[in-house]
Amino acid sequence: MRNSKYTREFRDSSVQLVMNSNESTAKIAKDLDVNEKTLYNWVREHKKANNIPVFSRGYASSKSGNSLKETAEEENKRLRAENKLLKQERDILKKATAYFAKETL
Repeated sequence: MRNSKYTREFRDSSVQLVMNSNESTAKIAKDLDVNEKTLYNWVREHKKANNIPVFSRGYASSKSGNSLKETAEEENKRLRAENKLLKQERDILKKATAYFAKETL
């Protein structure tokens, strides 16, 4: 395993920023001073790890090739991954709130 110059926290928060922002990944990469391809790779890895559909170059990956409908099982997997992500985001916000509350006291 190679030694990364970015911490896991930085990569995770960068991915969250990309996924929750209306800004382009390229702009966010520039703002964070990260290579654009690196940020795209982090997002792709995150999506694969959380069973979130990964679309590349405008083409949807599906079993039939031309159908975008998902089965109930696929929908459940997607929704579970989304639920997990939302819980992580909520926990991060709780920690941030507690941190900033300490700062104001």
